[in-house]
Amino acid sequence: MIGWVLVIILIKLKNEYLYRNTWYLYIFGNILLLGLLLFADPINSSKCWFVIPGIGSIQPSEFMKIFIMLTLATMIHNFRNDYDNPTCKDEFIFILKTLIIILIPSLLTFLQPDTGSVIIYLTIYISMMFVSGIRIRWFVIGITLIIGFTSLFLWLYFYKENIFIKIFGSSIYYRLERIFNWKEGSGLQLENALAAIGSAGWFGHGYNKTPIYFPESSTDFIFAIYASNFGYIGVILLIGIIIYLDINIMILAKKKIDDTDKFIIVGITGMLLFQQIQNIGMTLGLLPITGITLPFISYGGSSLLSYMLLVGILLNISVKKKRTYKYK
Repeated sequence: MIGWVLVIILIKLKNEYLYRNTWYLYIFGNILLLGLLLFADPINSSKCWFVIPGIGSIQPSEFMKIFIMLTLATMIHNFRNDYDNPTCKDEFIFILKTLIIILIPSLLTFLQPDTGSVIIYLTIYISMMFVSGIRIRWFVIGITLIIGFTSLFLWLYFYKENIFIKIFGSSIYYRLERIFNWKEGSGLQLENALAAIGSAGWFGHGYNKTPIYFPESSTDFIFAIYASNFGYIGVILLIGIIIYLDINIMILAKKKIDDTDKFIIVGITGMLLFQQIQNIGMTLGLLPITGITLPFISYGGSSLLSYMLLVGILLNISVKKKRTYKYK
């Protein structure tokens, strides 16, 4: 209900209000992330939530995803308007600015620690930069640097554990260990999730009748709960609804809309597709376990409110497109 109230408010304000106040929202989001590190009480060894007595908890990183999209969309729009034929130097300066914008919240979120949200930030960044109009060579250079750094990073992890821990710390080492465990298909979460899914049959065990326990079942592994409750038929229905949503968002992006709106849609689409594939894939043992949730399905008040805000943004774009067509 609160989510729909936010949608209605956002429709009244319109997206232009967000675009005008993008930098205030971005700064506010980073202040919240910094405040978590300084003042928040740890929950499950992580400083990811502000606890408000009588109300519940709020996770700022969920809303930071939206602030990042708005900021990048505005920056890309301004860059394309300011430079008809940008030089390599212009593009390089622009890339540096956008990297600073993405690295500040990424660092603050990583220190909580919340690796999953950092991965989502980077996914949004890469998706939106692909449509920014910069030269392909920058992506080639970026991919080369990422491969080089990742190779060195993994070499230290697998062959020089002591050096790795001295440089990056034991916390990062054990987080990586959790991710790489998926290759063996081992671990209480994955083994029990697969057992719950595999025993569901065509129609499942019934609502709220999951036959086996596994940690984080309502957030990271919500797909396993759903599959065990509603079976193969229920899974096909859910995946069909997800695909229908994604296709309609992509169709909206292909229509004649403002550049800033188009960039926002690209960021939303990239984020949703990544989270959907990653969450379902890790639940089935096909992808590493990263703690990334399934949009609109996983438990979490902040998560659901942030996605409802995205719904409001998409509805504004759709309504503006229809209104423009009507007047023409």
